[in-house]
Amino acid sequence: MLVFIIKRLLNAVMVMLVVAFLAFLIFRVAGDPVELMVNEMSTQDDRDRLRESLGLNDSFITQYVRFVVNAAQGNFGISFRNGQEVLGLIAERFPATMELVLVATILSLLIGVPLGVLTAIHRGRWHSETLQFLSIVGVSLPSFVVGILLILVFSVTLGIMPAFGRGEVVQLGWWSTGLLTHSGRIALVLPAISLSLYQITLIMRLVRAEMMEVMRSDFIKFARARGVPRWRIQFRHALKNCLMPVITMTAMNVGALIAFALITETVFQWPGMGMLFIQAVTFIDIPVMSAYLCIISFIFVVLNTIVDITYALIDPRLRNATR
Repeated sequence: MLVFIIKRLLNAVMVMLVVAFLAFLIFRVAGDPVELMVNEMSTQDDRDRLRESLGLNDSFITQYVRFVVNAAQGNFGISFRNGQEVLGLIAERFPATMELVLVATILSLLIGVPLGVLTAIHRGRWHSETLQFLSIVGVSLPSFVVGILLILVFSVTLGIMPAFGRGEVVQLGWWSTGLLTHSGRIALVLPAISLSLYQITLIMRLVRAEMMEVMRSDFIKFARARGVPRWRIQFRHALKNCLMPVITMTAMNVGALIAFALITETVFQWPGMGMLFIQAVTFIDIPVMSAYLCIISFIFVVLNTIVDITYALIDPRLRNATR
């Protein structure tokens, strides 16, 4: 087991080194950082001193190693646009994104699992087929289209939901939350629904497929033969045995939700990391772009590594296959 864990950790380190290399290349491809940081009144001597202070006269390998060491310490430099430390800017926006992603994940589980059970138990009926059709629509619709439709219906037409912003927030140390205020909770509804819709459809279809597979297994047939009530078979035996892949997929998709929340945040003007990244792209703020890429990749790698190790703890065949 120790060998398996070491291999997974080494794979995670290698992936992060590749991501760091790609993030570092952004500095080389996007243009000269000195020209992006100085103003029109700067002299050539000012540019030379700034280039020397940034270490841009060093070799490519030296600059890359320095970038990796600094990134491992959370030092991504200074934002070209704001003139502040990049890690501080991201730390300010991180709670908004995580709050949105966590609420969207909870919504997807609370809605997707019951709908999946319903379509599996009542397969072939009109309401089950209707939900199946709607799930295809939910998977096919882009999140920005869903967000615009929600704003059009609930904000513009009905006027019962805010169209943008996070509402009033409360500071709990360095963490900011809108869940403790009425306006914050109301502002969270539409973005969370928009972000969770795709996840809801995936969970519903996965639960349906797993439930139908489990209901055909021998232990379910034996429970029926013993006269166990149908509701107990469906919700205690069948559902319990199909939740493991659902939990796994949900955990792995948390990173995807964080990465792709930038579309939802842009539509609803949600002040999260995604919105910060879009602003960084607009103003060619390279340090923020590189930091965002590294942090999102780190979240992906951590979640995937935890899932791999958890699976290996549960199923010994997985860790034996790597020997």
